[in-house]
Amino acid sequence: QETPPPFKVPLKPVEILSQCSSSTQFTQPGWRIALWAITYSFIVITSIVGNTTIIWIILAHRRMRTATNYFIVNLALSDLLMSAFNTIFNFIYASHNVWYFGEEFCRFQNWFPITAVFVSIYSMTAVAAERYVAIIHPFKPRLSAGSTRVIIGIIWLVAFGLAFPQCFYAEITMDNGAMKCIVVWPDDVGSKYHIAVIVLIYLLPLMVMFVAYSIIGVTLWSSAAPGNHLNRVHYEHQVNAKKKFVKTMVVVVIIFAVCWLPYHIYFILGSFKEDIYQQKYIQQVYLAVFLLAMSSTMYNPIIYCCLNQRFRSGFKLAFRWCPCIKATEKDKLKLMSPSLYQTTHRKSRTTSFNTETQLNEKEKTSFTLTQSPLSFPASGSIPIHHAKAADL
Repeated sequence: QETPPPFKVPLKPVEILSQCSSSTQFTQPGWRIALWAITYSFIVITSIVGNTTIIWIILAHRRMRTATNYFIVNLALSDLLMSAFNTIFNFIYASHNVWYFGEEFCRFQNWFPITAVFVSIYSMTAVAAERYVAIIHPFKPRLSAGSTRVIIGIIWLVAFGLAFPQCFYAEITMDNGAMKCIVVWPDDVGSKYHIAVIVLIYLLPLMVMFVAYSIIGVTLWSSAAPGNHLNRVHYEHQVNAKKKFVKTMVVVVIIFAVCWLPYHIYFILGSFKEDIYQQKYIQQVYLAVFLLAMSSTMYNPIIYCCLNQRFRSGFKLAFRWCPCIKATEKDKLKLMSPSLYQTTHRKSRTTSFNTETQLNEKEKTSFTLTQSPLSFPASGSIPIHHAKAADL
């Protein structure tokens, strides 16, 4: 059974529209192809530059090398590879309805996109799980570097396995002299596989992240600050940092979900009503939904830059050669050491603490970053963990 695989052009050759014409429904004017090409190229360039910069910001600065940020590196890498090795090739196939790149690359193109999308969304899920543990169970051990690498490796291995059937059943065929890259499934396996893929790389992880961030949000926004002034200042700073991080990742997840929703709906409809692929404007519909899905690879760096000070400083440093961008010493400090704000307030807290200790020795343990929950008398407050409030 020949079925259009997800992440692959579903267009199928059609008969001649009339006995007098050699045109097909997939023929479009050059200006339209050029307009699509410019738009797709913009997405690819923005994605490659932005995600490469994110990877550099994290790996080149020790301050940024945390468990959460390593998952963000994994997410950026998968988005970068998707842009570089899938977007343009599938656009060319969709716009011409001819496969120019040979059988081996046909197999690769049916295997890699599912792998990349799986890695992207499960990297986001890993971030949500890591933040859930850090915020809801702050006294549990944090992920070590070794554990983080193992989780990332498992994500890639599972992604490889999930996408392998697409590669195995992919083949090149000739239709009216035009080469096609298709997946030929035995019996009715194709439709079941497509539905399973959509559940595993879209619905299931989105549900997990929705639950995790809902619990995190309720915990953070309903927590009360401790009564002690010194503790309250530090507590509010920690909670605000966590809130900003949660907001950033929720925006990332929502944009991913919105960008990929039309694409998955497109293939779900095609699984039950295959003749939609023969409709007059289906090529333009596919190019539009594929464009929206691929645009998801370029948004994350923009979101990080807009919503996070450290990443914004990193972008300034990366593009300081540009005349319109000014990088300062403060930007370097945000990446190489704790921020000036934190340093200043830490000194202030230390001075106040020493003064309080001299006045009342019995209260010397009232200010510590690693207190047990019993140290906070205010109801509804959450304990301050000794680790950073958020890794970003």
